[in-house]
Amino acid sequence: MECLFCKIINREIPADIVYEDEHVLAFNDIGPQAPTHQLIIPKKHISTLNDIEEADLATVGRLQLTAAKLAREQGFDEDGYRVVMNCNEMGGQTVYHIHMHLMGGRIFTWPPG
Repeated sequence: MECLFCKIINREIPADIVYEDEHVLAFNDIGPQAPTHQLIIPKKHISTLNDIEEADLATVGRLQLTAAKLAREQGFDEDGYRVVMNCNEMGGQTVYHIHMHLMGGRIFTWPPG
């Protein structure tokens, strides 16, 4: 069974896409937790952070590069932003396809609520 994010990658489900290259897709989160809240996903299906293999290192690194690029393009790189990756149920993961949350446009506190 294909996951939600794979269906977005394959254009079976619509998404508000903000960036795409051959390895990565980024789109606006449908339940934003900040003025800017985007999800950055690899086009390769990797279920959890625990499933990343050596061969995936370049792809996973592209997630971070994409987050920095989007923050810069959207003008909040200097003010600051948050990137988050959740792993498994207790870590808050709800879609089992790794993804990075990019959030900006407000002050974030630590620890998160």
